[in-house]
Amino acid sequence: MRTEIAPDAPALRYGRRDRALAQMEAHDLDVLVLGRQANVRYVAGTPQRWMAGTRSFAPNCVLVRASGAVHLLSSSEQGVPEDIPHDHLNEVSWNPTNIIAALALLDGALTARRVGTDAMSPLFAQLLPLAFPRAELVDGEPAMRAARSVKTAEEVAALRTAVAGADSALAAAASALEDGVSEQTLTGVLMEAMTAGGDSTPANQDVAWVTSREHPWRRASGDGRVRAGDLVAISAAVLAGGYLGEVGRTFAVGGPPDGNTAALYRRWDALWEKLSGSCRPGAPGSALLSAYAAAGEPSPPVPVAHGLGLGFDPPVVSALLPRTAAAGRLEPGMVLAVTGYVFEPGVGSVFGRQSVLITEDGHEVLTTSPS
Repeated sequence: MRTEIAPDAPALRYGRRDRALAQMEAHDLDVLVLGRQANVRYVAGTPQRWMAGTRSFAPNCVLVRASGAVHLLSSSEQGVPEDIPHDHLNEVSWNPTNIIAALALLDGALTARRVGTDAMSPLFAQLLPLAFPRAELVDGEPAMRAARSVKTAEEVAALRTAVAGADSALAAAASALEDGVSEQTLTGVLMEAMTAGGDSTPANQDVAWVTSREHPWRRASGDGRVRAGDLVAISAAVLAGGYLGEVGRTFAVGGPPDGNTAALYRRWDALWEKLSGSCRPGAPGSALLSAYAAAGEPSPPVPVAHGLGLGFDPPVVSALLPRTAAAGRLEPGMVLAVTGYVFEPGVGSVFGRQSVLITEDGHEVLTTSPS
């Protein structure tokens, strides 16, 4: 397992940075001030230490459009790529006025017209104008979302690695599935397999659960142990090299599904056929919602699809956000986690999640676990 902090490969860094600069031009941003860690890594190409958990906004990274220069908040050069020189590192400080003073010295700070930020806090809303006195402060997150939504070839390769790790971990958990095993044991098996593969960061909390036979989208009540006849959902989400890979499957315990259970699996197959047909360039995100209606299935309360990348990327397709889904279009290079879910009272639920790459003429399913 790799424990040291190392920058991403040069081709990965440069490709992402070029996309960010192109979106800065499209959104007329002279300077982009970033605090969200996925955005910082996207531009700078390195994970930062001590940044886990919830915290208030801070300008951890600055990208200047005119020069393409990256300035990073870091007290150490460890893990910082060679294209970010030492004099572009600003020391971490508990005093925010020191950070603002460093920003004010950046080339272009005094002349910038429009400065975008991906977040804001009341304190920095007051302080940032001191660093950029002539600039209008605007929302920079739309530019970053536009950049991150379509993946470079190097990002697709990184995502393939992450998805392969998720597939492998899911297979290990499925091999431990038997009458009497606990959900916690299945979770432990999946985590052990994931860690053995070199990835120690799970991207979700619920890994394995017995689906309820009474309520859709609920766990079965009981002692958390698997019994013959249960439908057990397993969801593997692996964060490998910063990139998120996801796969989900449902397994019938005690032998091949038959009767009502087999009919439920056929319903999932029919739903996936509709979802798969909607994964094409130019299709609106709402087409994935319409796939549920076309298959005669109710829309799930979770997103039907969301982008994969450095974490949870755009687009997000949810029945709770119908206008957002209708406004967005799928583009070649997007990578989505697409969820199919069907429920039958008295039987349980069949859950399946595929990682899908949108291509020029359709799509490619990146997950390899049998469905």
